Amino acid sequence: MIILFPLIFALILGMLHYLSYTRVIKRLHIKTKTETLLLSLLSLNFIGVLGFVYTHYFHDTALTLYYLFSLSIGVSMMLFFGTIIYEFLHLLQHKLPLDESKRKLFKRTSDAGFLALGSAYIGAGVYEGSKTPTILGVEIKQKLFNTPKRVVQISDLHIGGLIDKAFVKTSVEQINSLHADVVVITGDLIDASIERVKETVDELKAIDSRLGVYYIVGNHEYFHGIESILAYMKSIGVHVLENSALLIEDVEPFYIAGVYDVFGYRHGSFQPDIQKAYENITQGYPVLLLAHQPRYIYNLEDKKPDLILSGHTHGGQIWPFNHLVKLQQPFLKGLHELEDNRHIYINSGIGFWGPPMRLGSSAEITNILWN
Repeated sequence: MIILFPLIFALILGMLHYLSYTRVIKRLHIKTKTETLLLSLLSLNFIGVLGFVYTHYFHDTALTLYYLFSLSIGVSMMLFFGTIIYEFLHLLQHKLPLDESKRKLFKRTSDAGFLALGSAYIGAGVYEGSKTPTILGVEIKQKLFNTPKRVVQISDLHIGGLIDKAFVKTSVEQINSLHADVVVITGDLIDASIERVKETVDELKAIDSRLGVYYIVGNHEYFHGIESILAYMKSIGVHVLENSALLIEDVEPFYIAGVYDVFGYRHGSFQPDIQKAYENITQGYPVLLLAHQPRYIYNLEDKKPDLILSGHTHGGQIWPFNHLVKLQQPFLKGLHELEDNRHIYINSGIGFWGPPMRLGSSAEITNILWN
């Protein structure tokens, strides 16, 4: 079973590359040399896909090589949408009521435009993915505190791929510059065996937060030994919330609660339980709930936390995948008001999964002023 998913993944992308050649490259109005070049690049990209599967699931490799392999996944995503778009373009080239000379001119220019836009799309995605995370300020006005609480949120680092020790160290420095009352990590922190990434995770020990650092798991922790990950996070002084809540004893106290991810239902263990998380909460205090996926709002039952912080979506990461995310999640990113002066904020993620690319979303550290 461990090897099944990587094999299916590689097979599907292999079929996609074949379709891209037969349905796009073979149809383009280009010279033979250009067709050969594109075929070579397509073949090289598929080799990169195989390299990504092997290094991600079975064997570590140098970071630079892994970066190139990861880019091949991003290019594969572009091939998927590009193939669909070109099918419509090809149909248009043949159905427009034009005489033969004008039809050929339209095909030449539209094919050239297709290749130019596709190249620009990939280039823009790589460029946006290389940017330093943005510190995004958000004010949530609920009239719960006389003195606002500064909550700094990070999510979806996916430590274990391209997110290395240097990246985490720089991120911690950014976090510390904000002088947080509370720092929260809303899941998908680790995307590898904890034994592989201990040194990188240890950089989180340097987070400076007046009232502590709080963490919940995301869906990816379930794939890499969730028990070991939870145990290690506790060992470095992070408050791990497992269907539980802690009273934050400050001048104006409040609770931070956290639940396991909804992937626990499929996993068969470590399942989220809002009733258990609330069993020690005293009514009348403000409640901040950490839940990795925004769709957990459908599982709140009779509970009404004042503020929910989530991640998971990466803000869509690469347009137009944001539209696919919207099919599964009620919100994509940013602040949304619920009923009764309650809110949910979805962090777009500080890292990325798969390709080191972003388009239509930005990596962020959220600096929340909660009052």
